[in-house]
Amino acid sequence: MSLRTLYLASCVSLSMLLVPPAAFSEDFTIGKLTIANPHTRATPPGARTAAGYAIIRNNGDTADRLTGGSAGFAEITEIHEMSMHGDVMKMRQLEDGLEIPAGGEVTLKSGGLHMMYMQLKKQLIPGEQATATFTFEHAGEVQVKMDIVPISGNHAHGSMNQKKKEMKHGESTMKSDHSTASNQ
Repeated sequence: MSLRTLYLASCVSLSMLLVPPAAFSEDFTIGKLTIANPHTRATPPGARTAAGYAIIRNNGDTADRLTGGSAGFAEITEIHEMSMHGDVMKMRQLEDGLEIPAGGEVTLKSGGLHMMYMQLKKQLIPGEQATATFTFEHAGEVQVKMDIVPISGNHAHGSMNQKKKEMKHGESTMKSDHSTASNQ
Protein backbone atom coordinates (compact mmCIF):
# COMPACT_ATOMS: atom_id res chain seq x y z
CA MET A 1 0.00 0.00 0.00
CA SER A 2 1.44 3.34 -0.99
CA LEU A 3 1.89 6.17 1.46
CA ARG A 4 -0.69 8.21 -0.49
CA THR A 5 -3.29 5.41 -0.26
CA LEU A 6 -2.64 5.01 3.45
CA TYR A 7 -2.99 8.77 3.94
CA LEU A 8 -6.30 8.89 2.02
CA ALA A 9 -7.68 5.90 3.93
CA SER A 10 -6.75 7.57 7.21
CA CYS A 11 -8.46 10.82 6.18
CA VAL A 12 -11.65 8.99 5.23
CA SER A 13 -11.63 7.05 8.51
CA LEU A 14 -11.08 10.18 10.58
CA SER A 15 -13.76 12.10 8.68
CA MET A 16 -16.30 9.44 9.69
CA LEU A 17 -15.76 10.51 13.30
CA LEU A 18 -16.97 14.00 12.38
CA VAL A 19 -20.30 12.83 10.92
CA PRO A 20 -23.17 13.55 13.34
CA PRO A 21 -24.76 10.48 14.98
CA ALA A 22 -28.08 11.20 13.24
CA ALA A 23 -26.41 10.41 9.93
CA PHE A 24 -26.17 6.79 11.08
CA SER A 25 -29.66 6.42 12.54
CA GLU A 26 -31.75 3.45 11.56
CA ASP A 27 -34.59 3.72 9.04
CA PHE A 28 -38.02 2.38 9.97
CA THR A 29 -40.57 1.01 7.50
CA ILE A 30 -44.30 0.38 7.70
CA GLY A 31 -46.08 -0.62 4.51
CA LYS A 32 -44.83 1.66 1.73
CA LEU A 33 -43.61 4.34 4.17
CA THR A 34 -40.03 4.76 5.35
CA ILE A 35 -39.05 7.01 8.26
CA ALA A 36 -35.41 7.96 7.72
CA ASN A 37 -32.99 9.68 10.09
CA PRO A 38 -35.36 10.10 13.06
CA HIS A 39 -33.73 12.30 15.68
CA THR A 40 -34.32 14.86 18.38
CA ARG A 41 -32.04 17.23 20.23
CA ALA A 42 -30.87 16.85 23.78
CA THR A 43 -32.71 19.00 26.28
CA PRO A 44 -31.38 21.01 29.21
CA PRO A 45 -32.56 20.02 32.70
CA GLY A 46 -36.14 21.13 33.31
CA ALA A 47 -37.03 21.60 29.64
CA ARG A 48 -40.72 21.06 28.96
CA THR A 49 -40.61 20.65 25.16
CA ALA A 50 -38.62 18.94 22.45
CA ALA A 51 -39.04 18.46 18.71
CA GLY A 52 -38.68 15.39 16.53
CA TYR A 53 -37.26 15.39 13.03
CA ALA A 54 -37.14 12.81 10.22
CA ILE A 55 -37.68 12.28 6.52
CA ILE A 56 -40.88 10.39 5.70
CA ARG A 57 -40.83 8.76 2.26
CA ASN A 58 -43.91 7.29 0.60
CA ASN A 59 -42.85 4.64 -1.90
CA GLY A 60 -46.46 3.75 -2.68
CA ASP A 61 -48.89 4.99 -5.28
CA THR A 62 -51.41 6.24 -2.70
CA ALA A 63 -51.01 9.23 -0.40
CA ASP A 64 -51.02 8.64 3.36
CA ARG A 65 -51.36 11.05 6.25
CA LEU A 66 -49.33 11.42 9.44
CA THR A 67 -52.14 11.92 11.97
CA GLY A 68 -50.22 12.02 15.25
CA GLY A 69 -48.04 10.01 17.52
CA SER A 70 -46.91 9.40 21.05
CA ALA A 71 -43.71 9.17 23.06
CA GLY A 72 -42.96 7.63 26.42
CA PHE A 73 -40.85 10.65 27.33
CA ALA A 74 -43.66 13.22 26.79
CA GLU A 75 -47.28 13.63 27.87
CA ILE A 76 -48.35 15.27 24.60
CA THR A 77 -47.28 14.67 21.00
CA GLU A 78 -48.51 16.87 18.15
CA ILE A 79 -47.59 17.64 14.56
CA HIS A 80 -46.52 21.28 14.21
CA GLU A 81 -45.55 23.73 11.52
CA MET A 82 -43.43 26.86 11.94
CA SER A 83 -43.41 29.71 9.46
CA MET A 84 -42.35 33.34 9.32
CA HIS A 85 -44.99 36.04 8.88
CA GLY A 86 -43.05 39.27 8.56
CA ASP A 87 -40.97 39.54 11.74
CA VAL A 88 -43.12 37.02 13.60
CA MET A 89 -42.42 33.29 13.75
CA LYS A 90 -45.70 31.40 14.06
CA MET A 91 -46.05 27.84 15.21
CA ARG A 92 -49.29 25.95 14.85
CA GLN A 93 -50.58 22.46 15.35
CA LEU A 94 -51.64 20.64 12.18
CA GLU A 95 -54.90 19.27 13.55
CA ASP A 96 -55.75 17.49 10.28
CA GLY A 97 -52.34 15.86 10.14
CA LEU A 98 -49.74 16.01 7.41
CA GLU A 99 -50.14 14.48 3.96
CA ILE A 100 -47.34 12.25 2.73
CA PRO A 101 -47.83 12.33 -1.07
CA ALA A 102 -47.68 9.17 -3.17
CA GLY A 103 -44.16 8.71 -4.49
CA GLY A 104 -42.99 11.71 -2.48
CA GLU A 105 -41.42 12.65 0.81
CA VAL A 106 -41.92 15.13 3.61
CA THR A 107 -39.05 16.42 5.73
CA LEU A 108 -39.62 17.17 9.40
CA LYS A 109 -36.93 19.70 10.20
CA SER A 110 -36.00 22.57 12.45
CA GLY A 111 -37.86 25.76 11.61
CA GLY A 112 -40.56 23.94 9.62
CA LEU A 113 -42.67 20.83 10.01
CA HIS A 114 -41.84 18.75 13.09
CA MET A 115 -43.20 16.49 15.80
CA MET A 116 -43.72 18.52 18.97
CA TYR A 117 -43.22 16.77 22.29
CA MET A 118 -44.64 18.66 25.26
CA GLN A 119 -44.69 18.17 29.01
CA LEU A 120 -41.50 16.13 28.93
CA LYS A 121 -41.22 13.44 31.58
CA LYS A 122 -37.41 13.35 31.49
CA GLN A 123 -34.35 15.07 30.16
CA LEU A 124 -33.17 13.89 26.73
CA ILE A 125 -29.46 13.03 26.96
CA PRO A 126 -27.13 13.25 23.94
CA GLY A 127 -25.87 9.91 22.68
CA GLU A 128 -28.95 8.04 23.92
CA GLN A 129 -32.07 7.10 21.97
CA ALA A 130 -35.71 8.00 22.58
CA THR A 131 -38.61 5.87 21.40
CA ALA A 132 -41.60 7.48 19.74
CA THR A 133 -44.56 6.28 17.70
CA PHE A 134 -45.71 7.88 14.45
CA THR A 135 -49.36 7.21 13.53
CA PHE A 136 -50.49 7.17 9.89
CA GLU A 137 -54.03 7.16 8.55
CA HIS A 138 -53.53 4.12 6.30
CA ALA A 139 -50.24 2.48 7.26
CA GLY A 140 -50.99 2.50 11.00
CA GLU A 141 -48.45 2.94 13.78
CA VAL A 142 -44.70 2.56 13.58
CA GLN A 143 -42.36 2.78 16.53
CA VAL A 144 -39.09 4.59 15.84
CA LYS A 145 -35.91 5.02 17.82
CA MET A 146 -34.73 8.59 17.57
CA ASP A 147 -31.09 9.41 18.09
CA ILE A 148 -30.68 12.17 20.67
CA VAL A 149 -28.13 14.55 19.20
CA PRO A 150 -26.28 17.24 21.17
CA ILE A 151 -27.76 20.68 21.52
CA SER A 152 -25.58 22.40 18.98
CA GLY A 153 -24.72 26.01 19.42
CA ASN A 154 -26.85 26.48 16.33
CA HIS A 155 -30.40 25.74 17.46
CA ALA A 156 -32.71 24.78 20.25
CA HIS A 157 -36.38 24.23 19.43
CA GLY A 158 -38.34 27.45 19.39
CA SER A 159 -35.31 29.65 18.98
CA MET A 160 -34.96 32.21 16.26
CA ASN A 161 -32.13 33.09 13.95
CA GLN A 162 -32.63 36.77 14.74
CA LYS A 163 -32.56 38.54 18.09
CA LYS A 164 -35.65 40.01 19.77
CA LYS A 165 -38.26 38.57 17.44
CA GLU A 166 -41.73 37.38 18.36
CA MET A 167 -42.90 33.82 18.11
CA LYS A 168 -46.60 33.06 17.99
CA HIS A 169 -47.76 29.65 19.12
CA GLY A 170 -51.40 29.26 18.21
CA GLU A 171 -53.07 32.41 19.49
CA SER A 172 -50.42 33.28 22.08
CA THR A 173 -47.41 35.44 21.32
CA MET A 174 -44.06 34.79 22.93
CA LYS A 175 -41.14 37.19 22.82
CA SER A 176 -37.93 35.50 21.83
CA ASP A 177 -34.48 36.73 22.77
CA HIS A 178 -32.61 33.79 21.29
CA SER A 179 -29.57 34.52 19.22
CA THR A 180 -28.97 31.08 17.78
CA ALA A 181 -29.11 30.24 14.10
CA SER A 182 -31.37 27.53 12.79
CA ASN A 183 -30.15 24.24 11.39
CA GLN A 184 -31.57 20.76 11.07
